[in-house]
Amino acid sequence: MSKESCVTVPSDAPEIRGTRLFDAPRALVFDAFASADRLARWFGPKGFSLTTQSFEFAPGGVWRFVMHGPDGRDYENKIVFREISRPERISYVHPGDDGAEPVVMEVTVVFADESGKTRVDWRNRFPTLAERDRVERDYGAARGLAENLERLGEFVAPVFVTSRRFAAARDDLWKALTEPERMAQWFGPKGIPVFASQMDFRPGGFYHYGLRTPDGGAMWGLFDYREIEAPTRIVSVDSFSDENRGLTRHPLSETWPLKLETVFLLTDAESGGAELTLHARPFEASADEIATFAGALGSMENGWVGTLDQLEAYLARK
Repeated sequence: MSKESCVTVPSDAPEIRGTRLFDAPRALVFDAFASADRLARWFGPKGFSLTTQSFEFAPGGVWRFVMHGPDGRDYENKIVFREISRPERISYVHPGDDGAEPVVMEVTVVFADESGKTRVDWRNRFPTLAERDRVERDYGAARGLAENLERLGEFVAPVFVTSRRFAAARDDLWKALTEPERMAQWFGPKGIPVFASQMDFRPGGFYHYGLRTPDGGAMWGLFDYREIEAPTRIVSVDSFSDENRGLTRHPLSETWPLKLETVFLLTDAESGGAELTLHARPFEASADEIATFAGALGSMENGWVGTLDQLEAYLARK
């Protein structure tokens, strides 16, 4: 991840512009903007938190939220989304009405892929130079944008990414990920079969599963589904579990993240068949948990290779 953001305040244009290169896939960085839950974990200057009142991530949709400053002051905000082109571009306007902070600006955020990394170009444009200068004086907008980019960088890294192409059609791959009787036939590391499989596949639903370990014991896991866009995208928050769906720590590590956010992306492969790309990162994690996760990316790759091998074998039998 780039360690510095470049923020400029040009003398001849009524704007503030920031850019930063993130060591994370473009789809993952774009997704940081796509839900109120994610935005609450990074949006705003350092020391600020936010409470969302309403959120609709769609052209014409409105995001109303309150920024809570470190000094205890609250800042009412309203954003109206104008353009959402996943995963290339987002634009919105801060109209400064309906009791929100008196700031009028148009914002454009562009996401560019650079060899698997993501360049974000974030531009805040104001009606006049004088208004830009007032917002900079009253709110510290340039520093705020730099800190916002820095917090976004902390949010998207570290991240685990793996992908696999399959000869099967995307619809068959989707079914393998979304139907419990199919999941039970391939999910988990090789030699550790599924013996319990219960699924409520919807946003707010879950997948609760049990794996039989080689010593005859049981290992439970839980997917908490957050977003579903058939047949292309699934977002879940995952954890080790117990037989009653309670969350538990990793059996071998107290500092492994209690929760991981996992994004499954399904696309049609150019050469035929389908491709599955998986992104995983710590969710609501401590510094120790993030450090443990970052040090285990290689072992995660090894584990998922075996699991995807089993998925590939299952799809070949269908």
